[in-house]
Amino acid sequence: MSTPVDDALDSPDSLDPLTRERSHLASSRSALRAMREDVESLDISDVTANWVNAEVLARQMDERIKALADLSDTPLFFGRLDYLHAPGAEEAEGAEGERFYIGRRHVHDAEGDPMVIDWRAPVSQPFYRASKKDPMDIALRRRFGYTGGDLTAYEDEHLSDPAEAARTSKLLQQEIERPRVGPMRDIVATIQPEQDEIVRSGLGGTVCVQGGPGTGKTAVGLHRVAYLLYAHRERLARTGTLVIGPNKSFLHYIEQVLPALGELTVRQATVDDLVAHVEVRGTDDAAAAVIKGDARLAEVLRRAVYAHVTMPTEAVVVVRGSRRWRVPAYEVEEIVGELLARGIRYGAAREALPQRIAHAVLVQMERSGEAPDDRVQDAVARNSAVKAAVKAIWPPVDPARLVLRLLSDADFLAVHAEGVLSEDEQKTILWAKPARSVKSAKWSAADAVLIDEANDLVARTPSLGHVVLDEAQDLSPMQYRAVGRRCTTGSATVLGDLAQGTTPWATRSWDEALAHLGKSEGVIEELTAGFRVPTDVITYASRLLPSIAPGLTPVASIRENPGFFEVRPAPSDPSDPEVVAACDELLRNEGSISLIAADARIPALAEALTEAGIPYLAPGEETTRETRLTLVPASLAKGLEYDYVVLDEPQAVVDGEPDERTGLRRLYVTLTRAVSGLIVVHGAPLPTQLA
Repeated sequence: MSTPVDDALDSPDSLDPLTRERSHLASSRSALRAMREDVESLDISDVTANWVNAEVLARQMDERIKALADLSDTPLFFGRLDYLHAPGAEEAEGAEGERFYIGRRHVHDAEGDPMVIDWRAPVSQPFYRASKKDPMDIALRRRFGYTGGDLTAYEDEHLSDPAEAARTSKLLQQEIERPRVGPMRDIVATIQPEQDEIVRSGLGGTVCVQGGPGTGKTAVGLHRVAYLLYAHRERLARTGTLVIGPNKSFLHYIEQVLPALGELTVRQATVDDLVAHVEVRGTDDAAAAVIKGDARLAEVLRRAVYAHVTMPTEAVVVVRGSRRWRVPAYEVEEIVGELLARGIRYGAAREALPQRIAHAVLVQMERSGEAPDDRVQDAVARNSAVKAAVKAIWPPVDPARLVLRLLSDADFLAVHAEGVLSEDEQKTILWAKPARSVKSAKWSAADAVLIDEANDLVARTPSLGHVVLDEAQDLSPMQYRAVGRRCTTGSATVLGDLAQGTTPWATRSWDEALAHLGKSEGVIEELTAGFRVPTDVITYASRLLPSIAPGLTPVASIRENPGFFEVRPAPSDPSDPEVVAACDELLRNEGSISLIAADARIPALAEALTEAGIPYLAPGEETTRETRLTLVPASLAKGLEYDYVVLDEPQAVVDGEPDERTGLRRLYVTLTRAVSGLIVVHGAPLPTQLA
C-alpha cells in the first residue's frame, strides 16, 4: 500500500497521477453541471395533458435538479476501482481492465458513458468488501484525500499483488477522525464491510442493529435508506420512507445526510409527531408512564372499542313503496356476529353493516320475484331504518373520547381492564382530576400513543414501504406498536443500544422489541467496532456496562489515535472557573465542542459561559466556525457527537434520573459523545462504578 501523496507535486514522477485525478474531478464536475443544465432546459409545456400532470412533473423536475446539485465542499468521488476483468455480464458498463470512480451519485458524460459510479451500484461493492483474502477481482483500490473540495492526496491498495502486505489506510483513518463542524455528514467513503452488509440487505427483511457508541449504527441506517431508494426506487416512491428519531435536535443533526447523497424525499419525524392526534400539555409520573406504555393496554383499548357494539333486539323493517321488508333480529345478530368474528377494523365493519343488512333485504326481494340491482342495494343501505339500526348496534367511536373516558371513569376502566391490569395499576393511570372534554384535557405523550392505538382499531393506519427507527431502546411497547403500524406491509431498520436505554420502560431485549413492532422475523445484527469514540474514552465508559447492560459486548475502538482524555477534580459549584476554563482550552482545537451537564445545572453553566464571554448554542442549532460550543442538557445528548466534550459533574447526571441504573445509563451516553477528546470535571465523588 502506498502512502498519501500530499507532497506529490515535489516529484515529476508522481505529478502525472495526481494531475490526472484532478483533471477527472474537474471533468466530472463539468459533466454533472451539464446534467443539471439539461434538466433545467427541459420544456414540459407540450407534454402534459392538464395542470395536475404539469404540477407533478414540475415537482419531479425540481427534485431532480436539487439532487444534481454539486456541493463544492463535498468530494464528487472518493475512490477508484481497477478491475482485473470485466464485471459480470449483467453489468452493461465495464470491459476488461476497466476503471470505475466511486462517488455519491452517478455522473455521465455527453455520450452517456459513466464518469462516476454511484456507491450503491453492484459494481461499487468491492470498494467496501474487497480484501487481500478476497480481492473480488480488484487489481487496485485507490482512496482519495480532500481538503475542502480540492483533491490533495491518493492512496493505493494492490489487492491482487501477493507481495504487498495489508495495511491500515491512513486516508481512511483521517476521514474517520476529521473534525466535525455543523450537522452530521455521510460516511459513504468510510463504510466498513460489516456495515456494508447491513446497508445492502434487502428491502423485504427487517434488520435490528445493536451498536454501542461510535459504531456507526445511525449512519448505517441512513445509508440503508439511500441504498433501498436506489435499488427499489419505484416501489418506495409509491409507498414512502420514514426516518424516526428521538427528538427534534437529533433530526436536525442528521437531516443533511440523505440530501448529500441525492435523496430528498425521505420524511423525518419523532414518535410524538406520528401520534399527534391531540395537543400534549401534561406529563405522567414514571409509574403511570410505564403502565400506559405496557402492551397490555392494547387489549384494554380493544375491549373498550368493541364494547360499543350491542346485539339487536328488534327486527329491521325497510319500507319501499307499498312493500315492507323485514329482517328478523336473529338474522341481524348473525350478521353482526360474523363481522365481529372477522376481526376487521371497527370503522370498516360499521361501514359494511348497512350493506350486509341491505343484502338480506335484496335476497327477500329476489325470492318474491323482483330483480333488484346494486343501485337498489345502495338505496336500501341508506334507508332511514337501516341507518337507525346501524347507529344503535354499531355506533361511531371517537378514539380521543374513548381514552378520555378510560382515564377518567374508574368503573369504565375496571370493566375493560379486568384480568389485564391490577386494581393498583388501574388507580395509577386514572387521572386525579377528570377532564371535561378532549380539548381541555392535559394529555401526556403516553396518552397520545393510546389514542393512536384506539385510532388504528377504528381505521387502519396507512403503511409505508420502509421505516428507520433510531435510538429505539427508549421506546415503550406501545410506542413500538405505533411505529409498527406505519410499516405493517413494509420493512424496518431498527437501531439502538440497550446500554443507552434511559427511560423507565427502556427495551430489555431486541427480540421483545421486534415482537411489539410486529416484526418477530427480523434479523438482529451487532456492531462492535468503534470508529468514533477514542480508545481511552470508550474504555473508561465501558466500566459502567456490568451495571447497566450485563452481557453486552463492549465496543472495541479501532481508532489509531487514542484521543485526549482527562478527569479533573474541581469545586462542585457550576460557576466554578474550572469548567469554563476546560471549554476555553478545548476551543483552541479545531472542530466542534460540547459542554454536557445534568439538566438542573444548565442555567448556572449558561450564566458562567456568558460571564466569561464564550458564545454557545443550544442542541439543534448549527455550529459555525465562529461559534463552536454547544451547551447540552444530559437528557438531549443521545445521538449527538462532538469533536471535544467537557462533561460536568457525572454524579449529578446520575442523580438527575429516577433510579440509579437509568442514571448510570444516562452517564454512559454523556461519556461517549466525544470524537477526539473528553475532559470530565467533578467536585462530588465519581460514581463508584467509574472508580
